[in-house]
Amino acid sequence: MIFFAGKEKTEDLIDQAMSYLQKGQPKVAIPIFKKIVKQEPKNIMALYNQGLALNQLKKYQDAITCFDKVIEIDPDDVGSINNRGISLAELGNTDDAFEYYNKAIKIDPKYAAAHYNKGVLHDKLLQHEESIESLDEALKCDSGNVNTAFYRGIVFGKMKKHEQALNCFENIIRKHPKHMDAFFHKGIELAELGKHEKAIEIFDKLLQLHGNNVNVIYAISRSNAAMGNIDKALYLLEQAIKKDRKTIKKWAIEDEFFDSLLDEPKFRKLVK
Repeated sequence: MIFFAGKEKTEDLIDQAMSYLQKGQPKVAIPIFKKIVKQEPKNIMALYNQGLALNQLKKYQDAITCFDKVIEIDPDDVGSINNRGISLAELGNTDDAFEYYNKAIKIDPKYAAAHYNKGVLHDKLLQHEESIESLDEALKCDSGNVNTAFYRGIVFGKMKKHEQALNCFENIIRKHPKHMDAFFHKGIELAELGKHEKAIEIFDKLLQLHGNNVNVIYAISRSNAAMGNIDKALYLLEQAIKKDRKTIKKWAIEDEFFDSLLDEPKFRKLVK
């Protein structure tokens, strides 16, 4: 019989919690982080990762409390400052979010994550030029970051700078041939540039690899509409609507690629 049970080793608890966090189980990780913090109130690693887990669960105010405790212990902890900014942005407090991203950058000008998060927030606010500037800074700090390069391509697409967007996705594919999202968006940008046959070649390859993906089916439909292949466009549009009625109808109504079909009875019936 054990009469005196000692405290669990902090290292073992950290390993347990981090394992759950890496497996995408933040809800399981949080009580373990709390246990560590109860034993060691100034354990920065536990507090910081508890904040990350809370952010994943969209408990942003609780996450801020964790990050504030870290910042109180170490005012220059750029990770906590940056992630406090993420929490604020998710709560809709964009001015303060920018303030915290900028604080992180002031402490460490080469901290790529803060530049990236600034870019994402600018994009959400439809400040696309500013978004590209921040994403460019992020890539200067971390040139190999695929997520940043990909997001940069998405923003160029929103700006209708389709050649720049295409260049972004082609560069990613050269380095990462299995990056299917970049491959898909290469097709989208080719379509935006009027190169529909090349776009459809890409979309057909994606269908072979990933079955009947609704986004790909819709993309093929819109390119066929732009090329004047009305029957095929309508058939594919119908297939896409069957898979995601609400979203695809909304897209089709707003999509200029389908302008030539506005007077087609079948098109009007599909999107009504």
